[in-house]
Amino acid sequence: MAEIQELKNHIRSVRDTQKITNAMYFISSTKLRRARWELDTTRPFFDALKTEIKRVFRTVDKIESVYFFPEDGRPLPEGDAACLVITADKGLAGDYNSKVIQEALRLQDEEKPLRLYVVGEVGRHFFSEHGIKYEESFHYSDQRPTLQLAREICAHLLPPFREEKLRRIFIVYTDLKNSLTQVVRSERLLPFHHDRFITPDYEQPVTEPIEFVPSAEAVVDAVVPCYLVGYIYSALIDSYCSEQNARMLSMQAANENAEQLLQDLALQYNRARQERITREITEVSAGARAQRQRREEEERI
Repeated sequence: MAEIQELKNHIRSVRDTQKITNAMYFISSTKLRRARWELDTTRPFFDALKTEIKRVFRTVDKIESVYFFPEDGRPLPEGDAACLVITADKGLAGDYNSKVIQEALRLQDEEKPLRLYVVGEVGRHFFSEHGIKYEESFHYSDQRPTLQLAREICAHLLPPFREEKLRRIFIVYTDLKNSLTQVVRSERLLPFHHDRFITPDYEQPVTEPIEFVPSAEAVVDAVVPCYLVGYIYSALIDSYCSEQNARMLSMQAANENAEQLLQDLALQYNRARQERITREITEVSAGARAQRQRREEEERI
């Protein structure tokens, strides 16, 4: 009887857990659709900014800007490197967070010294637990990335770069290729190579002169920060989509494991119940047989 009660309690516990994983699956799928919609509605503006930067390089042979590698072979100014690490605020997302942290640690071994700027509670907790110092941490608004957060990050990263205290700025985030494939990316945000804005062969070259006021360098210096905000915002949204997708897959796997566990527990419960019924029948039969034998002995006496 005790074994049957334990199996009943175990089945009830698994079903309650399955309700939670089902709810988390649907919540993550809703957040994923909303985040993709926000990214699709804002990306055209920042793509247009990149196009305008291309137009500048189509019409100007040489531009001197702090945001670009020197073209005359001069070395980069000395200073530290910085890395923006984008993790999640919660777990239960498979290996989503661990892969990002591993890539950040790999980059830290290559770029020394490296200042860490962390997005997400999981990353902050990991670096704090392992005694790894980070410069700044950023928090989501309502567990969701926003343009304001991207602007806040740029406000922390760009001033030391302009002052040449930082020589390179990297970003580590997760790119959602499709519903089954997620890739951790490590990209250099600054400085740019001019090749990044080279006009493809299939695009029409600019033939008419363009006037820049007050100068082409001033236009680039004004546009690039906006472009960086868009790039960071896209990375935040992409990572957020990857997190929700990873959580969906984890919850789906948990549901499938729960179904399999319920089948095994149901089989064990039926066997235990059948054994109890068989034992009770055997005891009743044995008692009836003993009563019959006693009556027969009394009749003979």
